[in-house]
Amino acid sequence: MPDPIRLLVSDIDGTLVRNDKTLSEGVVAAARRVRKAGIMMSLISARPPCGMLWIAETLGLDGPIGAFNGGTLVMPGGLVLSADHLDPAAAARALALLDQPGVTPWLFTNGKWYARDRTNSHLPRERRAANLEPIFDTDFATLLDRVDKLVGVSEDHALLAMIEGETRAVLGDGANVARSQPYYLDVTAPRANKGDGVTALAAAYGVPLSAVAVLGDQHNDLPMFARAALSVAMGQAPEAVRAAATHVARSNEEDGVADAIARFILPAFTE
Repeated sequence: MPDPIRLLVSDIDGTLVRNDKTLSEGVVAAARRVRKAGIMMSLISARPPCGMLWIAETLGLDGPIGAFNGGTLVMPGGLVLSADHLDPAAAARALALLDQPGVTPWLFTNGKWYARDRTNSHLPRERRAANLEPIFDTDFATLLDRVDKLVGVSEDHALLAMIEGETRAVLGDGANVARSQPYYLDVTAPRANKGDGVTALAAAYGVPLSAVAVLGDQHNDLPMFARAALSVAMGQAPEAVRAAATHVARSNEEDGVADAIARFILPAFTE
């Protein structure tokens, strides 16, 4: 008989929040029902901590959450418990691969977001998601000693897919390379992936993976789908992500997290 679900870990963008980066009342209420039932809840995201803390506060969470795909564990009050950074040499190689025509590099380090191209169409979206203002006109080569995340931003999804393959081949086990959105290619430390991230969160909460459920919508969620006992993909997720999940809920625009909680998470919990 399967273990009852004791910990729910949710992705944020494309899952917990709507496309305008807001939390719906229905999702907030569903999160309260989960916690009232006795199931602990946490978050995991490619976002930096500052883009997650307000969500943790709104949902009333009081345990660790995983930023930068789980590479950084942080308390809802902002205390960083642990953080993995890209090796500087790997960061330099990744930056060289991302810094090419058709791709705009971003770099996250020491609680700051460094960007290029002040006209990039994704800047307003990232401002809302990261809860940060970008810093321009900085030489990225001087920032590679404690990189939390490098991002290649491009509307040319085919180009980004090609660069993703090249970057994985060059960096091998020296980095985690995955797209958090079709237009974002993230490069983080090797253990900054959602598989290792959800494992670290489960350990922090004292819960075995056999009692963990996860919610997500993108390819970078697949590693945690593979480790958790129960996984739910949002309805708008790519076909491969939906196929890898235990269940599929409604889309994030249709309160998919609330749907997942009502139909799949609460029924998997017993006192």
